[in-house]
Amino acid sequence: MLDNANLVVTAWDGETLVGIARTLTDFAYCCYLSDLVVAAEYQREGIGRGLIDKVRAEIHDGVSLILLSAPEAMAYYPKVGFESAENGWIIKRKR
Repeated sequence: MLDNANLVVTAWDGETLVGIARTLTDFAYCCYLSDLVVAAEYQREGIGRGLIDKVRAEIHDGVSLILLSAPEAMAYYPKVGFESAENGWIIKRKR
């Protein structure tokens, strides 16, 4: 997964990895935020928002940041600036 991502941002507490944002992007039109993960004991400290901000700093305002959310995280994304998109489609993976 990491080998094929082209923009990865991480958060560390000393030598401990506490968060990661993994994306696929063309740096011109869209950026797919495939994974946003923060260790449970570090959640609610602004780390997820910080990772998103760093991704947005690497792309620019002309690039759309898009994602698919896990059901349990649906309430989080509006809090950090995402809008619901009604024009999305998916062919789910078979595994």
